[in-house]
Amino acid sequence: MTSTDADTETGTQTGTQTTAHQSTGSGARSSPFRHAETDRDAAPQFVLPLVVRIEKAAPPARTDALETAARAVLVLLSDERATAADGEWAQAVRDWQDARIRKVVRRARGAEWRRAAGLPGITVTGRAPAAPPAEDVSGHKDAHEDGDRDEASSAAAEVRVFPPVPLDGWPKELAKLQVSGTDLDDPEPPPAPDPTGPVLWLSPQVEMSAGKAMAQAGHGAQLAWWELDDAARAAWREAGFPLAVRTASADRWDELTASGLPVVRDAGFTEIAPGSCTVVADHPALRRQ
Repeated sequence: MTSTDADTETGTQTGTQTTAHQSTGSGARSSPFRHAETDRDAAPQFVLPLVVRIEKAAPPARTDALETAARAVLVLLSDERATAADGEWAQAVRDWQDARIRKVVRRARGAEWRRAAGLPGITVTGRAPAAPPAEDVSGHKDAHEDGDRDEASSAAAEVRVFPPVPLDGWPKELAKLQVSGTDLDDPEPPPAPDPTGPVLWLSPQVEMSAGKAMAQAGHGAQLAWWELDDAARAAWREAGFPLAVRTASADRWDELTASGLPVVRDAGFTEIAPGSCTVVADHPALRRQ
């Protein structure tokens, strides 16, 4: 089992997660996720900002937001601006990965979202829910002709990920955004995941706000990415980073945490106890026969 701890923030500082990463130049250096103080703590600290769009009239579904946040992390990690030696985000990503791995999920709507979207970054969009049929006065049901959603409907999740920034050097457009209170619901239970595809399994034993769970899902996706070889990474990227985020059953969770797959462990700064396992990154290429 690959596991350690990282620092995550979703409303306040939270910890979480995993394994020493690959291809960051750190070699056998201390893991970015250990509880104990290491040489990584002496390095300048950076954070990966993620902003989720939550409009009052049509917030995204919880699972869609979690999956979109995980894909956003993968999109940034694989972007040429982050991976090329001379990429404009490459140094910030290296500095971030050489220190504690921190992610912050904030929320925005209206003008806040438009200002955030004007900063360098990548917006990833989730799946729009099927529009419910409208019932006319005669009792017949027809699809909405104008495409509008009522206040009870959900919109496709939108998550914008930004290149890492210094822990104390946030752009003002992002620093003003709210962190706490980011919670969402699923209008209906999500379907069973594709058994042949990547799944980020959430612990059935840990209650998390949507914001914290989004950060944890991002950690799980990052762990899977670090563990994959170049061919598996390329295949996943070319397919558009398909993945599912689901809560495991108790029995399945016990199997997953003993399977050798990457595990996210939380440092326990907020919401949950230190050392709690929150996510197992189950990618087909990492499954043991």
